[in-house]
Amino acid sequence: MSTMLLVLLLISTLHLHANLILASDPDPVQDFCIPNPEFGSVKTARLSILPCKNSSTATTDDFVFSGLKSAGNFSDIGLATIPVNPTVFPGLNTLGMSFVRADLKVGGINPPHFHPRATEIAYVVQGRVYAGFVDSSNRVFARVIEQGEVMVFPRGLVHFQMNVGREPATIFGSLNSQNPGNQKIPSAVFGSGIKEELLQKAFGLSPKQIGTMRRRFDPKI
Repeated sequence: MSTMLLVLLLISTLHLHANLILASDPDPVQDFCIPNPEFGSVKTARLSILPCKNSSTATTDDFVFSGLKSAGNFSDIGLATIPVNPTVFPGLNTLGMSFVRADLKVGGINPPHFHPRATEIAYVVQGRVYAGFVDSSNRVFARVIEQGEVMVFPRGLVHFQMNVGREPATIFGSLNSQNPGNQKIPSAVFGSGIKEELLQKAFGLSPKQIGTMRRRFDPKI
């Protein structure tokens, strides 16, 4: 194999490796970084950078979160979520993770959505939940998971949950990014301002039907 070919192969390998590294949160360069509220945050295109306070002023309380003891406020679809990230739990900052408590009333749903920057592991604390995700070939992987069972939703793939039991259900979700993002499919399609003509052609809906969907999912209407 020629020297030039070896160099090109090495460059290609390094380029692929670099892309893989950039696809997730960066590794921390210190034990922890408790945000300093006096300095606010620095906004970037992807996330808010929270400057650290002096590590000598950190306390045990910075690494304990007590906000998941009870359910949050329920929406009209029977869903209550409490997302936890460094904004509310300082000890998570720079550790590349976040989590969420989701409660579902009987028949309640967590509509199809995806996290563009994170894989999620969902643990059923109580109840019976129909859960699943759809891969890039539109194949659905779904089943009922019960108390004590875990399901993983690969990064960037649409997933969903529905309480199919006879009692409220609680799910604990852990994500491998402190800023995973959350795009809900109905809101992204009908609440984002996409041109009405395109939506009519894409979904075969009438202007009246499009209007109904927009009023439901667009907070500006």
